[in-house]
Amino acid sequence: MKITIGNTKKFYVVGVSYEKADAEIRGKFTFFPDAVKDFTRDGIAMGMENFFVVSTCNRSEFYGYANSIEDIVNLYCQYTQGTPEEMQTVLTSYENEEAIQHLFEVSAGLKSQILGDFEIIGQIKTWFSRFKKHGSSSAFLERLINTAIQISKQVKNETEISNGAASVSYAAVHYIKATQKNVSEKKILLYGTGKIGRNTCTNLVKHTQNDHITLINRTREKAEVLSEKYDVLVKDFSELKNELTTTDILIVATGANQHTITEEMIPFDKEMTIIDLSVPENVAHTLGSRETVQLINVDGLSKMVDDTLDARKDGIPAAKEIIEHHKSEFAEWLSTREFVPIIQSFKERLEFLQMHELKNLQKKNPAINGTETAVAQKLVQNLTNQFASYLLENKENAEDTIQMMEEIFRLKAKS
Repeated sequence: MKITIGNTKKFYVVGVSYEKADAEIRGKFTFFPDAVKDFTRDGIAMGMENFFVVSTCNRSEFYGYANSIEDIVNLYCQYTQGTPEEMQTVLTSYENEEAIQHLFEVSAGLKSQILGDFEIIGQIKTWFSRFKKHGSSSAFLERLINTAIQISKQVKNETEISNGAASVSYAAVHYIKATQKNVSEKKILLYGTGKIGRNTCTNLVKHTQNDHITLINRTREKAEVLSEKYDVLVKDFSELKNELTTTDILIVATGANQHTITEEMIPFDKEMTIIDLSVPENVAHTLGSRETVQLINVDGLSKMVDDTLDARKDGIPAAKEIIEHHKSEFAEWLSTREFVPIIQSFKERLEFLQMHELKNLQKKNPAINGTETAVAQKLVQNLTNQFASYLLENKENAEDTIQMMEEIFRLKAKS
């Protein structure tokens, strides 16, 4: 079913992703949570409606109604380190139904850098909630996100795309096991315990049988929660540089907007494997030029794991069928909402006529009381319900019906 967007503005998806931009470029357009409040304020002032931003290691995208792509790009770049000119060279954009289709495919794991990576739906929910707190949501957006969540759950539970484990955090552990001898004896340092860091810790404990895992986080309390769950060691942030002198495998998941691992922090002759899970990249590129250092980022990990996930592609047709089913339901719901303004206008017109006639009757008969008013209000509601039911049951004639009612009752639908 075709989705009709009932708004004078277009619904857009605008952003950058791994499909056109490498990790370094994506890093320039990473959107950080502390910018949500001001971005929302400025977006609303520019006429944007029902919007939010999702920013992950694979993609940073704006979803919402706006006057133009240019408005979105210009505002977005004010809150990132990239310029509008740079963004245009790697930009991906969708409008209206294609934009909704894109969101549903992203939520289903079909557009993840690693096919079937379902971590994205949790990130979508988190980012949507951040923007909702500042007043950029609506019934349309709530329903859209809920539909995306339902799609993700069904695809994960009912298709082959969910077979096995696949995510950036799993890819890191997969890489370690494929490239390191005697993994269980290596000293592993996980730096950063945000969402990706926590998932990486889970996979390390589950798949490496390593008893030499150490966690360091700028806020020690967050690392201690993981320590208690998995019985791994925690060190203070102040001990980071010292720990690096004895680390064999360093996993960086710090999510900062600058390098958190620099050249001078790693002894020059130290042999080390460094996995940078952060976007923007948090490990200095120059470390990769050392003969003693193996440095890999999220793009490198994704290419490696993709080779092992061909079987997942068999689940794509089933996933697309699920998307089409939910998209049809969403279109049906959306089509009923397009009648809301005219139905509301019809009801208000009836209420106006009701009040006018009651006032005339009270002038002639002061004894009229609340009973007559209640009867009149019930009649207004019944007539409104009848009008709404007719529109929904006769959508093919809705346009002519609405035009006729507008002429008869001098209606003006509210936007």
